[in-house]
Parts: sequence; structure tokens; C-alpha cells
Amino acid sequence: MGLAENIEYVVTPAVVTFFVGAYLGGIFGTGTEFQPVWWAIAHAVFLTLNLLGVELSFRVSVIVTLLALLVLVIFWVSAIPYFDSNRFALNIGVDPATGALVEPPEGGGSLLPLGVGGVLAALPFAVWLFLAIEQLPLAAEETHDPKKDMPKGILLGIATLVFSATMITFLNPGIPVAAEDGSATGAFFLGRSSEPLLDGFRAIYGREAANVLALLAVIGLIASLHTIIYAMGRQVYSQSRAGYFPTVMSVTSGTHKVPHVALICGAAVGFLLMLIVLLWKGADAGVIIGGTLLNMAVFGAMISYALQALSLIMLPIRLPNIERPYRSPLGIAGACVTIVIALLTLYYQLQDPVYRNGVYGAAIWYAVGIVWFALIGRHRLIRSPEEEFAMQHRSN
Repeated sequence: MGLAENIEYVVTPAVVTFFVGAYLGGIFGTGTEFQPVWWAIAHAVFLTLNLLGVELSFRVSVIVTLLALLVLVIFWVSAIPYFDSNRFALNIGVDPATGALVEPPEGGGSLLPLGVGGVLAALPFAVWLFLAIEQLPLAAEETHDPKKDMPKGILLGIATLVFSATMITFLNPGIPVAAEDGSATGAFFLGRSSEPLLDGFRAIYGREAANVLALLAVIGLIASLHTIIYAMGRQVYSQSRAGYFPTVMSVTSGTHKVPHVALICGAAVGFLLMLIVLLWKGADAGVIIGGTLLNMAVFGAMISYALQALSLIMLPIRLPNIERPYRSPLGIAGACVTIVIALLTLYYQLQDPVYRNGVYGAAIWYAVGIVWFALIGRHRLIRSPEEEFAMQHRSN
């Protein structure tokens, strides 16, 4: 589970940084060759903010999250007068002769042009909308009352994501977004866009005004990037402190008391992955980063979610008498559904060649981690407080 979370938390900042660069490139008209500059700026700024201490990091998180939600509200209100589901959202069809996707000129396509299989094939990207919500408990050590605050924070976070994701995925495909050359519109076009919200703003306000609003919209990606870098540092630090990773990664800075080595190492690995893909694929790097690396993160998350759900099932069986200040309202049934969704997502990742490469990348990551653990890590293990607690109660 630790390796799965590590893949998710190290790769996700890289993918979010790619989308930040894509948006900024679209706003300022910079080409593909300038993307590494945007990546470096984003990494440098938000790595520095996390290195300057937890209090500053959390204040920035709250501010940028509220600003991001404000921008989304502006988009929702602005999109409603332009919304035409039949013309723009339902404009994907299938050529009966070739089986290729086509755009009906006047829309009016079926609700599920590729059937239920098409919906399930989109699971990896649906998961991306909610990825890393489970990072919140990594801030438990900085929380005054984790028993009370953690469940409340997680549930409110999930509710916010459900509502905002539903509004965006419902409204954005239903407005007259279009490619610059007019070759595609609506949902048919957005399926290939790397800056869908920016395209939505352009359709409503025109290019110049949209660039200003979209610059604000980048705040949403910035909120994700800032908090996932925080989570990445804490996750690597925890793995190192327990002996699963090299112990040097659990060193904290004397001034700001943050795991600076873990933060720098994790950010460096993610940034290096992006540069390798850029040098390898050149102009096509975006497809790999937006597809392969994204699916590496999703692959790690799905393994992690399945194992977390399995842990929830095992907890009352192995430790029936421990105090449990919070109990999932969905219980074991919810855990079983989570496992099914995770396994379905993994299956559909393996069906698509672009997704499959992400799975291969995650497998390599796992192999390196397992070799390290077999040769070195297992001889240096230090039980965490949670592990000590579990061992003591099982022995009782």
C-alpha cells in the first residue's frame, strides 16, 4: 500500500504540473518547447512554499482553494445561458462502417455512443477528478482534534468534489466550445483538449477575456499541486521513518520542521520523469504525460484504495475491541463496492495501449521498491505508532 501511495503522490504533481503548463501555454501563446520552463516555475514556487513551513502551506491551501471554487462558480453561472445538451454534449457518434467516432453535424447523438463499456473505459479519468482526497489524514499530526476534524474534513472535501466535478462535466461539454480550425465542437472536441476549462471560457467570453479568467482558473490546478506536494513530502517521510525507504528521506529541517529531503527528492523524481518523456517523445510528450503518467498515478491509487478497503473489512475481524471514534456509514458493503470499482478501473487501464504503458511504468516502480525492501529495507524497519498499537492489541 505504501508503494502504491508513493506512485500516486510522486507522479500526480508531475501530471498536474503538465496541465498547469498546458493552460499557461494556451493563455500566453508559448509553444511546446517552453513547457519545461512552466514546469520548473510551478515546481520551484510550490516546493518552496512547502519548505517554508506547515502554517504558511495551509494558509496558501485555503486561499487558493476558495479562489478556485469562486472561479468555478463564475463558470457555472456563465455557462448556463449557452447550454445546449442536444447540440454540443450529445455530438459523438460511431461510424457503422469503420467503428470510428464521428461528430454528427447537428448533434443529437445517443447518450452512450459506446455503450456501458465506453463509460467504464472512462473510469481512469473519472477517478482522476477525485484522486488524492485520501491525503487529508497525512495532516493528522498538525490537527488539534483529529478524531473530530478528520472525518468532517474528508466528508466535506468529498462532497465539494462530487458537486464541482458534476457541474463541470455536465455544463462544459454542453456549450459551443470549438477547435480553432472549426474541425470539432462540444464534447467531441473536449475529448482531445488538454485545457478544457480554458476552452469553455473562450467559448463564452472570447479569447482575450477568457485568458484573464483562465489565468484565475489555473488557481484550481495550483490548489491541487500545492496540496499534493505537501502530501507527497509527508508520505515519503513516513515511509522513510518506518524504514521502508532510505532513512535520509526522513530528515527534517531545523528551522521550519518540515521533511525537506523527502519534499525535494519526490519533486525531483516527478520533474525528471517529465523531462525524460519530453526528450523521448518531443511534441507528442503531452499525450504520454496526460495519458501514461496520469494512469501511473491512477494505477497506484487503485491498488491503494483496494487495500485500504480490504483493511476496513479486516479491522473489525482482527481488532474487534479497539476504540473506533469514527465508523464508515457504508461499512463493509461500501468497502466491497470500492474494491470492485478499483478492480474495474485496473482492468480497463489494461485494455487501452496508452493506459497500459502507465501500468507498465507502475510495475517497474513496484519492482524497484520491492528489490530495495528485500535487500535492505526489511533489515531496517522501525514500527510506527500505528503498527505498535496493532501488534499489541493483536497479542492481547
